[in-house]
Amino acid sequence: MGYKVVVAGATGNVGREMLNILAEREFPADEVVALASRRSLGTEVSYGDKTLKTKDIEGFDFTGYDIALFAIGSEATKQYAPIAASQGCVVIDNSSLYRYDPEIPLVVPEVNPDAVEEYRSKMIIANPNCSTAQMVVALKPLHDRARIKRVVVSTYQSVSGAGKDGMDELWNQTKGMYVPGQEVEPKKFQKQIAFNVIPQIDVFLDSGDTKEEWKMAAETKKIMDPSIKVTATCVRVPVFVGHSEAVNIEFEDFLDEDEARDILREAPGVLVIDKREPGGYSTPVECVGDFATFVSRIRQDVTIENGLNLWCVSDNLRKGAALNAVQIAELLGNRCLKKG
Repeated sequence: MGYKVVVAGATGNVGREMLNILAEREFPADEVVALASRRSLGTEVSYGDKTLKTKDIEGFDFTGYDIALFAIGSEATKQYAPIAASQGCVVIDNSSLYRYDPEIPLVVPEVNPDAVEEYRSKMIIANPNCSTAQMVVALKPLHDRARIKRVVVSTYQSVSGAGKDGMDELWNQTKGMYVPGQEVEPKKFQKQIAFNVIPQIDVFLDSGDTKEEWKMAAETKKIMDPSIKVTATCVRVPVFVGHSEAVNIEFEDFLDEDEARDILREAPGVLVIDKREPGGYSTPVECVGDFATFVSRIRQDVTIENGLNLWCVSDNLRKGAALNAVQIAELLGNRCLKKG
């Protein structure tokens, strides 16, 4: 007997990817239901070799369903997640709504799998921010070996992190640059994204950090270790899919770059591509559609006593969102629900 699974937000970028990954990984589901808002009612979405018609999330009865993967944004999640949870369905939420609730686990299966068992408090598990997820997958095995004191990260985040509207704006703006009269003014982003980079993701806080930068620090502490200091600069770049990060790490103990490379080669969810030659590293183009977090450019930072630099790339719609949610569902099933 397999699981009964709901995917809420099935017509969006992340929701569609959740359905793809459930099928690809052969998640043991007897039934999968696609939910969307009323305006998308009846839209067809793919689930493996099947086509599902979306049902209206409003008024949907979650009773009898085991797991609901939510990709509907914080406002809608605030309305529907408590309903699903109260009807006995475990919610795995991709929004930021519950990430910082001390009673709700924030889980990256390769990093803190034991936290999944804390779901019982509210029947909800939070999925981390896309930029955090890939970084902590790379950091955790190094932290286990040499204890991380401080992380300085600069991100190069694709427009798909801002949803379909972000992807459309890059596409249309790029075309408009070459066709007089078809120029596209910024709407989704604060400034022109075509042939440009924008050092703002989410709103500004009083500290001068953006909320995205604050998220990376807060989530790394919750997932890995509250003693780790994190400072981030998050930048939107004209790439459709795939987030990249330049990460500088300061450890308590010395960690040689060769040992770090060997550790990461053995780490779950990590693929090391690190040749010191032209093209011997990963870029977003190569990571699209892949499950792995790619790590390259591993090298000593000689400006501090125990420092390393590395380059980290991942498909943000997969490891940064949909894949991590499905991995949480797998972990929840294996450890707690034990069906299928």
